[in-house]
Amino acid sequence: MGETWLPPRDGAGGGGGAGLSVRVEREGAIAILTVDRPDAMNALDRPTLGELREWLAEAAEDSEVRVVVLTGSGDKAFVAGADIKYMGGLGSDEAKEWGELGHDAGQLLETMLKPTIAAINGFALGGGCELALSCDLRYASSRAKLGQPEINLGIIPGWGGTQRLARVCGLGFAKELILTGRVVDAEEALARGLVNGVHDPVLEHALEVGRLLAAKSPLALAAAKRALNHALQGDHVENLGREADEFGGLFDSEDAKEGLTAFAEKREPVFKGR
Repeated sequence: MGETWLPPRDGAGGGGGAGLSVRVEREGAIAILTVDRPDAMNALDRPTLGELREWLAEAAEDSEVRVVVLTGSGDKAFVAGADIKYMGGLGSDEAKEWGELGHDAGQLLETMLKPTIAAINGFALGGGCELALSCDLRYASSRAKLGQPEINLGIIPGWGGTQRLARVCGLGFAKELILTGRVVDAEEALARGLVNGVHDPVLEHALEVGRLLAAKSPLALAAAKRALNHALQGDHVENLGREADEFGGLFDSEDAKEGLTAFAEKREPVFKGR
């Protein structure tokens, strides 16, 4: 798969490429984060979610990482949701803190200035679907199942599902899935725009896309992601102004000069993120 990723983890209890339940590897400029609780269908308890958030924060700040791929261990589940046994013991204040931790992880995936890809290799339910929705791109295996079934437990999505599912798939479909708790297969997820493609093996396809993205200008990718993240919110004219600012600002970069020159010289550009 690639070499173990050993970035510094100041204040996080030392280094290491794997912790309690998250395996972290590097393939070139791609960081691969694997939720590694196969006996629990990769469900997220508090230590696992906290560890995932730490690694996402590391990846966001590491200039050598250009793409992040998130997946689950084994062939049954991406992340089958939050650990229901753990949630069953939470009071209101503890549940809010738990929700904030999930929101932190989702925000990192959504806003870090590099592409994030979900390789959905099985069940992506509840919090698992919410983490996938936070990623820029989502690819599913043919056996994947996705949904927000929290309503069946007497609760609602708490890590961004009510907002991101509506933005990705439309309000009507989001209401259907969240209000009924219905789970969809990979074919329907693709038809509804919930995933970008269905591929087997899905991780290999995600890495193929990751390699393509890693070869592009990190500055241009960051600018595009910032602009796109405003597309469905705020004032349209202001968003167009942001796009114009991002577009113009890139022309002072070495990467833009390299890309334009390489095109004229009929060669592949080599982008350095400057």
